[in-house]
Amino acid sequence: MASLARRLGVARATVNSRLDRLLSSGIIVGFSARVRDELDPLAIKAIALIAVEGRTTDRVIRQLRGIPEIRTLHTTNGGWDLVAELRTESLRDFDQVLGRIRGIEGVVNSETSLLLSSVLR
Repeated sequence: MASLARRLGVARATVNSRLDRLLSSGIIVGFSARVRDELDPLAIKAIALIAVEGRTTDRVIRQLRGIPEIRTLHTTNGGWDLVAELRTESLRDFDQVLGRIRGIEGVVNSETSLLLSSVLR
């Protein structure tokens, strides 16, 4: 809070008050911690493009939300219906997650690309 107050040129209490209002109004829905990639260099990260059959999208999304290795999930347009960001500890875990995704009823196709390095964040 103090660092943010200095950057904004306001009192710490002002920052705290504004943040409380943003939280209570629902504009800010939560906080998270980001870990440097180099601190976990062996983690497997990938983007999965997923095609869904007909009107099964909501059901597929509910099941995908239950897979902890899926870090983010987005609906999209074009040839794919969903885009998921995956993170696993090993290639074996990665293979199992892909199997779980492909085994969901309503998933008709998927294409996955491993993320090799982050050049812009």
